[in-house]
Parts: sequence; structure tokens; C-alpha cells
Amino acid sequence: MRLRIEHVTRYSFSRPVVHGLQRLRLTPKNTQGQKVSDWTMDFDGARVEVEYDDHHHNRTTLVSVNAGVTSVEVRCSGLVETADNHGIIGQISGYMPLWAFLIQTPLTRPGPRVRTIMADIEAPRGETLQTLHDLSGLVRRHVVYTVGATGVDTAGEEAAVLGKGVCQDHAHIFIGAARALGIPARYVSGYLMLNDRVEQEASHAWVEAYVDHLGWVGFDVSNGISPDERYVRVATGSDYREAAPVTGMSYGAGESLLEVQLAVEQQHVEQ
Repeated sequence: MRLRIEHVTRYSFSRPVVHGLQRLRLTPKNTQGQKVSDWTMDFDGARVEVEYDDHHHNRTTLVSVNAGVTSVEVRCSGLVETADNHGIIGQISGYMPLWAFLIQTPLTRPGPRVRTIMADIEAPRGETLQTLHDLSGLVRRHVVYTVGATGVDTAGEEAAVLGKGVCQDHAHIFIGAARALGIPARYVSGYLMLNDRVEQEASHAWVEAYVDHLGWVGFDVSNGISPDERYVRVATGSDYREAAPVTGMSYGAGESLLEVQLAVEQQHVEQ
């Protein structure tokens, strides 16, 4: 499938910026089942300082905010060719060893509520793939998808206690539980083409867990499926903070307002 993506991120500041830096993970990966045919990034109010691949093989762009501006706009657009590999990404690549994906972070560390959810797993010991599917279903059942109940700093355990959350929360709960079961797991940020509309309010998040003889396998906990050709992988990490599309800091800017415009649609090839 050929997917056309248009992604605009706009920051508005209440006062002119004195100094600011932003780290962008907005370039999709070339990986199994996915090929980036075209990708461009344009900026208003900022300039590129350096581009590099981080320790998770995420293409990372570091930009500095122009002094005196009251807004910054980042415009991404491109074409990505995708295939349905039933969620299987394959063997590990990059600089991070598998054991690193067993280490809990403040966002993934399970507490009493997550461990209660895990207690309902009934798969026989050793059947890793079935265990992960069961875990995905349990997280989705116990934590109802609810916009606005949590934020980017909400830990998985906090969302589990609330019983509400979004894809980021589902991912953190799943990752924490998988790691507690001895299964390496990581966070994925990216895009999902929706069947009912082109315009979206935000990008998407899901998880990948490592299964012997298969490698990394994806699970979209919020939608109860493994990623197919409608998904575009952009960044991976131990949790949201390592895969966030945009992180940064600014001085003298006062309060800031974030606006996101996103469109993902299939582009049909004319014969």
C-alpha cells in the first residue's frame, strides 16, 4: 500500500523566544514491510542544526528556534510503501541489546493494579505469542480508551488505576507487564491510516515484543490487532519519552500552545 502523509506541528508562544531547541523524531524508518519513497521536512521559525540516528536507529533532527519568534511550524510530508507482514518486524537491529528492553522505566514500571491485570493471563507457560495476545486483550478490557483522561507524563500504572487512557497508556501498561514476564518489549510511535477519515488529531502508538524465532512482533493494544499495511513506523524506544515525535525546551517563551494537523490516506497508483 502506498500511503501519503501530511503532518503539521505548530507551537505558539505567549512571548518571543530567547532560546529554544527541539528534537524531532518525525522521519519514518526504512524497515521490513516499509519503504520510505519520499519524505521532506520544512520549518518556519526554526533551523536544522544536525541530523543523526539515535541509539534506537530513529532518524533524529535537532533544530534551534530562531530568537524572537512567537511561533514555530514543522511541516512533514511524504510517501511510504507498506506491506502486511502480520505485525512481524523480524530480528533485532540497532545498537540496543535485547536485555535493555527488559529494564523498566518510570512510565512502564508495573504496580499493584497492572499486576492484577497480569494475573488473568491464562496462556500455558512458554507460549509467548499467545501470552502477548492475551495480555493485549486484558489491557484493552481493563483500561477503556478515553481521550483527555491522561497526559504524556501519565505512567502506565496510573492509567491502569484510572481504568482510562489512550494508545500511549495502553502501550506503557503492556510494555511493563511484558517485561515483568521476562519478554523484551518496546514502544512504537507512528501513523495509522483510519478507514473512516483522512484528517486526524494525533499520531498513533503501539508496541513491539520480542518472540523467539520470529523477532519483533507488533501489537496495537488500543485496536486489538497486529499492525498491517495501514501502519507506518516512525520511532521506537523504551517508552514514550524515547520515541516522542517532538521534545524540546525554550527560554523566555512564556506559555505555549500546541496544534497538530495530520492527514494519512492511501494514494492509488494510476495504471
